[in-house]
Amino acid sequence: MNKTKRIISFILIVSLAFILSACHKKRPLSLFNVPETFDESKEYYITFWAKNDSNVTQKQIYEDAIATFNTYYPNIHVSLVSYTDYSKIYNDIITNISTNTTPNVCITYPDHVATYKTGENIIIPLDNLINDSKYGLGGSSVKFDSPTKDEMVTKFVDECKLGDGQTYALPFMRSTEALYINKDYVEELGYTIPDVVTWDFIFEVADKAIEENDKYNKAQKEADPNNYKENKIIPIIYKSTDNMMIQMVAQKGYDYSTIDGDILLFSDENMEILMDIAPHAKNKAFSTFKISSYPGNTFNRGKCLFGIDSTAGSTWMGGNAPLQDIPESERANFETVVRPVPQYDTTDIKMISQGPSLCLFNKEDEGEVMASWLFMEYLLTNDVQIPYSETEGYIPVTTKAQNSIIYQEYLNSGSLDSLTHYQVKIDATKMLLENIDNTFVTPAFNGSVSLRDAAGQLIEEVTRNAKKVNKDYIKNTIYPKVISLYRIGKSGKAKFTTLPKETIILFVIFGLTWAGIITYITIDQVKKYKINKREKK
Repeated sequence: MNKTKRIISFILIVSLAFILSACHKKRPLSLFNVPETFDESKEYYITFWAKNDSNVTQKQIYEDAIATFNTYYPNIHVSLVSYTDYSKIYNDIITNISTNTTPNVCITYPDHVATYKTGENIIIPLDNLINDSKYGLGGSSVKFDSPTKDEMVTKFVDECKLGDGQTYALPFMRSTEALYINKDYVEELGYTIPDVVTWDFIFEVADKAIEENDKYNKAQKEADPNNYKENKIIPIIYKSTDNMMIQMVAQKGYDYSTIDGDILLFSDENMEILMDIAPHAKNKAFSTFKISSYPGNTFNRGKCLFGIDSTAGSTWMGGNAPLQDIPESERANFETVVRPVPQYDTTDIKMISQGPSLCLFNKEDEGEVMASWLFMEYLLTNDVQIPYSETEGYIPVTTKAQNSIIYQEYLNSGSLDSLTHYQVKIDATKMLLENIDNTFVTPAFNGSVSLRDAAGQLIEEVTRNAKKVNKDYIKNTIYPKVISLYRIGKSGKAKFTTLPKETIILFVIFGLTWAGIITYITIDQVKKYKINKREKK
């Protein structure tokens, strides 16, 4: 029995050590206050977590920015950590919050920040830093040409305010979604593309395309059945169905959520939107990225009339797009035109505002926070804003950059080369600049990430199950499934429910450990029982 006790004790000690190390938290951070001065004689080492979509040019811009910033502040050393997925940054930060090992600055979204904010003093409200006369935006002690507060696009800054009215992030770049249209194909079907396209228009044209394509396939099969090969098209492909649902709800004037996190998505009104989509999904006129892959691939082959994707994805859209995944031999030759996303009311355009922002994490050393703030501020200068916005269909978040001679020359230089001045990208960028006042964002709160995912999943479910869809099916099958999947209710609060991977691993190991202990004890007791039984005989 002594041996058994020693083994059990060892296992328990190892388990306890793992639990303590995994669950250990540093003491809560103090509320950050802007210091009177910044000590430039002290060396600071800060980390910047950024997303660059595997775009080597974007990564190089970050690296150049770090190098140039270091010439202004040689005592601040910035380490760049590159990601290709916003959700990976989000999950890693959630994991690191418990041990105060977050980065100093990161690329983020207000939805994500709302969750980070639930940690005590983890995220720094930026209003005092922004307004500080010495080190704030355009501050007198800042060594580089920082934009002033008035030179930030107010609408974009306001997007980074949360429910308490404080600013918890600053915009870095902004984009929206665009409707990319195969003009040749649409005109071949007998239609003229309006300046503002409606949902009725694209669904009508898409249904017509399916009808004509079916006629073509039937004629080809009858003419040469032995060599017949079906011509497959997908007239409409939407990349981000969460944005699709959110925009359609907003355009209709229906409800999505409140700023306090009340969930209003699963309503009878919003069911009407899903019912409108179903027939076009049923006849294969409409599909999504999750079902039919990236819209650019089908669009660039000339097999899609309407590809809806971010303006940041504009360099991937069009038969001669500089960035695309299909062989040159498969690319179609057609004219691509750009319009705002489809609308219900052409006199009241509503389109999503998206794109990365920057947030600042609290640390024990206020000097380290100030060093991080100065670097974050440098990312808003023309030296970074203009070259980064030129990599894709982003726009700068400062009027200082937007109105600069260099940026205006860029906007008027379409088709000079294949990437920086790709005409479709320039058109998408101009479209957003003309519609800044028509953009909107949804309320950001702890759980709003899950609600966005749920909005997109509604459209995915309707599209995959279009043959079954009616109001009863949506109400009794799709709504409950999505509510359960994202752990949210028809009303009430959405809650952050995803556990960090380390915590999940901990629970698994802890469970397996106890299962092992119980199994070992059981086997040991069975052996002893058998031995005692034999000895009695």
